[in-house]
Amino acid sequence: MLPFIHHQFSSPVWRLEIDSLTDTIFVETREPADKKVYFTSVSLKTGEIYFENLQTEERWLTGIETAYDGILLLHNYQSETGPVHKGLIALDAFTGKILWQDFNSAFDHLTTNGPVMFDTRLQPPKLLLADIKTGATTRKYEPAIDLELDNNLKFPQPASSELSLSLHLPVHPIENTVYYLDYNNLRIVSLHAIAAGVLQQQLYIMRDNAVVYEDLLNTDIQKLQPESFLMHKDQLICLKNRSQLKVLTL
Repeated sequence: MLPFIHHQFSSPVWRLEIDSLTDTIFVETREPADKKVYFTSVSLKTGEIYFENLQTEERWLTGIETAYDGILLLHNYQSETGPVHKGLIALDAFTGKILWQDFNSAFDHLTTNGPVMFDTRLQPPKLLLADIKTGATTRKYEPAIDLELDNNLKFPQPASSELSLSLHLPVHPIENTVYYLDYNNLRIVSLHAIAAGVLQQQLYIMRDNAVVYEDLLNTDIQKLQPESFLMHKDQLICLKNRSQLKVLTL
C-alpha cells in the first residue's frame, strides 16, 4: 500500500479544502517569518498539480474560504489583528486565474445550490445565494431549498479505552489519544506515543488486527494533534510533519 499522492511543500500547511464536485484538493501554506501565503491545487483523481505556490496581490491577509464546482474562494481579513473576514476572490481551480473579486462581501456558508454571501456594509446581514462562477447574487437565501452540501468527508473518532486495548497496536499509546475510522474491511488508527524520549504521532491502517500500512506523521512534537487524517470518498488524506500531503486510495 503506497501513497497515490506524496507532495512536499516548502512552507507549513495551514488549511486544506476539498471541492467534492471536481475531486480537487486545495492547500494553503504560510510562511509567518516573511508574512507570505501560498495556494496550491491538486487533482485527487490523477494527482496532477494544477498550480502551486500561487500568490495573490494581498500577500498575507488572505486565506482559503471554500471551494465549489471548480472554483476556489479566498477571503481577505478586515485587519491584521482580527479574525473577521471581508472581501472575496474567486480563482479558477485548474489555472489559478482570478475570475472575480468583491471587496464588500463575505462568505456565510455553502449549499447544494452554491455559496451564501452577505454585504458587510449592511446590518443586520442579508443572506443571498450567489453564482460562484461570476460572484453575482441571484436571490435571497432559502433554507428549505438551499440545503447543506454533502462534502463526502469522514473524520476519525476517539476510541474508548476498551477499544484501544482490543486493537493489538504495535506501540503503547498515551491514554485517550487513539482516534480511529473504519472503512470497508480496514481500520485506520492514529495515536500519540513516547519513543526515544520524544512525543510522536503514528498512523496505522489495519486489517483483522494486522498492520498493512504505517507512517510516522509527526515526531518530537510539543502538543497533541488529534486531527491527523480524514477520508474523502475512498481516499485517506493526511499531513506528515505539517508540510507533506499524503493521499492513499483504499
